Amino acid sequence: MADKSAKYRTEIQQMMFVSGETADIPPETTGTVEEIVRQQVIEMLSQCTSQAARRGVRSISTEDLIFLIRHDKAKVSRLRTFLSWKDVRKNVKDSDDKGGADADFVAGDDPIGAGVVGGPGPGGDAGKKNKKAKVGLPWEVPSLYSEQVPEREDEEDEEEEEMNYATLQRLKNADERTKNMTKEEYVHWSDCRQASFTFRKGKRFKEWAGFGIVTDSKPNDDIVDILGFLTFEIVQTLTEEALRVKDAEDQFKRESGGENQSRKRKRESGLFDPPEEVRAPVQPRHIQEAFRRLQHRENKGKAMRMYGRSLHRTPLKMI
Repeated sequence: MADKSAKYRTEIQQMMFVSGETADIPPETTGTVEEIVRQQVIEMLSQCTSQAARRGVRSISTEDLIFLIRHDKAKVSRLRTFLSWKDVRKNVKDSDDKGGADADFVAGDDPIGAGVVGGPGPGGDAGKKNKKAKVGLPWEVPSLYSEQVPEREDEEDEEEEEMNYATLQRLKNADERTKNMTKEEYVHWSDCRQASFTFRKGKRFKEWAGFGIVTDSKPNDDIVDILGFLTFEIVQTLTEEALRVKDAEDQFKRESGGENQSRKRKRESGLFDPPEEVRAPVQPRHIQEAFRRLQHRENKGKAMRMYGRSLHRTPLKMI
């Protein structure tokens, strides 16, 4: 497993560090995370290919990817905002040569989950001309009608409200993780926020994800950027859940007295042991347990699968 983690070991370490983990992460842990992320990407591409085949086309679209996470309204809203501002910056770059440097935008630029980078986009007249357009989805009710109701500026839908709540929670967590950092540590933490599976690694990512094997479709830039966005979300969710698993394990050890016995053995056997206050990183078993918990399904789904004697393949649940 450790040998397989060589491709994205550094990127995964940075993503896990931003998500609350220590900077010293074992290779076995990053290898386990990478294998889970790769399984998730392959499953997404497989389901998207099946959906495209039902429509009678070979190429997968951005709507196919968003459809897989449609039940997570906060994530869908952040992704739609991400695509909207990406389109705005692309238009600004095409219309104004001076805005070219400001228009570069990749999936890794917004790992915290606010949806946009640095605010409402380019300022001045260019920002007014290139207003953020809302990304419509074909399974939504408004898409069934040719005439659309004008949107009010003070109107927020349910997805935006959930996105705002999720964004505030992420900002709160980021503030807790960085409040005791020095200037140098915060600069390093900010650099780690730019980690991405796809930024300037498009060819390597396509080979790693199985393009050409899992699907014959040639992905466009939007699909690669969406996958970069989702892979960061997977690592972050997996890390946060693994930290909760580890905290529960540490609490059980403290209550049962196992940790005190291990500390006593350390003090007796090692003069150069690390300080007791240094937090140990998560191990592969914590990642595997976190993944198991995130794959938990509701009882109503289990009842439908248990109906009858035939065996049903349960697809991976998107994290």
